[in-house]
Amino acid sequence: MQRLLAFFVVVVLVLLGAAVVIGVDRQGALQPAGEVTVADNNPAQLYAQKHKQRAAANNVGAPEDKQILFGDVHAHTTFSMDAFAWSIPLLGGEGIHPPADACDYARYVADLDFWALTDHAESQTPRHWQLTKDSVRACNAAAGDPDNPDLVTFLGWEWTQIGQTRETHYGHRNVFLLDYEEGKIPTRPIAASGTAFKAMRNDSLNPFEKYIGPYLVDFKNRQRQFDQQHKQDELRRWPVCEGGIPVRELPNDCIETAATPEGLFTKLADWGFPVMAVPHGTSWGFYTPPGYSFDKQVTPRQHDRRRQRLIEVFSGHGSAEEYRNWRAVTLDVNGNPVCPEPSENYLPSCHRAGEIIRARCDDPQSAQCEQRVNEAEQNHLAALIGGHISVPGVTPEDWLDAGQCRDCFMPPLNHRPGGSVQYILAKRNFDEQDASGDPFGLRFGFIGSSDNHNARPGNGFKEKDRTVVTDTFGAQNSLTQSQFIDAAKPDAAKSDTKRRWSQPFDRATSPYNFLQITEAERQASFFYTGGLVAVHSAGRDRRAIWDAMQRREVYATSGSRQLLWFDLLNGQDGETPMGSITAVANTPRFRVRAVGAFEQKPGCPPKAAKALGAERLQYISGGECYNPSDTRIPIERIEVIRIRPQITAEEPIADLIEDPWKVHECNDTGIGCAFEFDDPEFSEAGREFIYYVRALQAPTPIINADGLRCETDEQGQCLAVNPCYGDLRTPADDDCTAPASERAWSSPIYLRPAG
Repeated sequence: MQRLLAFFVVVVLVLLGAAVVIGVDRQGALQPAGEVTVADNNPAQLYAQKHKQRAAANNVGAPEDKQILFGDVHAHTTFSMDAFAWSIPLLGGEGIHPPADACDYARYVADLDFWALTDHAESQTPRHWQLTKDSVRACNAAAGDPDNPDLVTFLGWEWTQIGQTRETHYGHRNVFLLDYEEGKIPTRPIAASGTAFKAMRNDSLNPFEKYIGPYLVDFKNRQRQFDQQHKQDELRRWPVCEGGIPVRELPNDCIETAATPEGLFTKLADWGFPVMAVPHGTSWGFYTPPGYSFDKQVTPRQHDRRRQRLIEVFSGHGSAEEYRNWRAVTLDVNGNPVCPEPSENYLPSCHRAGEIIRARCDDPQSAQCEQRVNEAEQNHLAALIGGHISVPGVTPEDWLDAGQCRDCFMPPLNHRPGGSVQYILAKRNFDEQDASGDPFGLRFGFIGSSDNHNARPGNGFKEKDRTVVTDTFGAQNSLTQSQFIDAAKPDAAKSDTKRRWSQPFDRATSPYNFLQITEAERQASFFYTGGLVAVHSAGRDRRAIWDAMQRREVYATSGSRQLLWFDLLNGQDGETPMGSITAVANTPRFRVRAVGAFEQKPGCPPKAAKALGAERLQYISGGECYNPSDTRIPIERIEVIRIRPQITAEEPIADLIEDPWKVHECNDTGIGCAFEFDDPEFSEAGREFIYYVRALQAPTPIINADGLRCETDEQGQCLAVNPCYGDLRTPADDDCTAPASERAWSSPIYLRPAG
């Protein structure tokens, strides 16, 4: 028996030694940028597109001096570390998609007019940045006449700031530049120091995970895992730049960082190049701590009115538009966290944690059980975004729809109302003033974009193939599933006593990875196809598109290509478009015009296959492209939202947001909808008013429009959920669609009394 045991030990050691040798010798491959496809440009197609748009504009009496162009200024490739990780087979990935794929997708698949390449700066080494610049230049070189290009490509990056607490969290910015030539752009992208930067470098990998793990969890595709580790090794080799300003004195071969928006804007101002920085995901609860608000950014120090003029209202991670008066956590008079009570359309997750524990008590009404419930609520609040880990032995279904906005349009996971766009517009800082001497406030234009991580900018044209066109991912191997799902899943190895009651969670000593600390499983029910930004542009060239964004003459869509006009008819400078900041001496009068998007035909138009070839087209598009018919989806109604920004700090934000303020029901047969309205109350109020409109199409099936797919009682309370998972628990052919109205959001018109 001893000999047999010794023989077994020797065999195991030999096998492990061989695996180590093979693993050490195994070299990961550096990811290339790919080759941009160059095909003959067809100016006639651009003219036909413009002609169709003019015909639609004529039907609703819209002006023809500007063309509406559609773009996506928030797109990732597998140069981003998270996108690269999600591309590996054991997470259901389909392989790398470098910048060249994104260029070809934008041009031939999504048929966009413009886009921006914004990979995470925290993933960018000097080598990546050089390849990114080369790809952007190649994409622009293939666009034909610079004065009338088929596609304008902007160079940029994402500044990915994540704070672990409400006080340290600022959120993400997409940064993109007007120019892309050397000498007109920063030497380096600027990363956000902190949580995301550390997570993408992943300094915690041990030799077993690096060299043995790929063989054990997915031997067939082990090379892809070695490639991922090689990418992280490459990132870790580059030092962080020491010092900050002046930026031109920093070495070229380091990674530049900024800890706050103030630091980012200071560096961008020092570079001095034309640049835009766009906040996004401001209410996305996947990484945003409960109770967070945008308040600390309503200050001149954390804002740059020249460079931060737009905000992303919708992306593939949900809508950040709507304000609600509930919170995931409240504070008592001493600043201690308190779990709020449920309201009609919101069940706080901390409260649900207490309910789960109460159901485990032998006597739910006893004092001991009440103490357990209170402990569960407090443990959940103290764990912040990892609150679900504080309750052992639960499944995502046990949480029901806790933490979710029940009456929001396609909300993000765990919507944070204090970061919503409506809240941001209504909030004023009474300790500081703007240039007019008024309390300081923020005034943004609205855009949408995709935030897609599969090199598919503009991917919202069809609602099919959920795991391809959204950021849905999940373990496709039962052996590795526990590495990527919530850490609080049932575990038979734990004792009954430990599994029964809530446990404190300490992130500093936690063995869990980032995806386990966040609610990665429930997140899959809140991934959508991406939004778009539309500009009213005087031309198709780069400068004309840039100027439209600078003027805020832009609007957002949830992915479909509605045409939308929103104008003030009697401003102090005459008729003024969306995005304007102006004044009126009397009753303001407005006009809205909207035309629905084209219904889509299956497959791809012949020009896509001709340019890319069948094999490449299938790889980057899955066989589906923007392929419009001649029939437009009717506009069902137009909603007007009115916001009165605070004039005293005591004014409750909820009382200042009127959503909707007016509703116009359309009788659209496919040619569009138009109406005018005025506001007699404006001249009497003597304060600033903000107006914007939503144009809603007739309902169509949309991926994840029903979120967690609750079964509800007569009072609308959630009794059970059927989450749309990213792994094997949801069939790959289940697109989880539900009917909803695709929509467009105009940029606001900011209106003050004359004088």
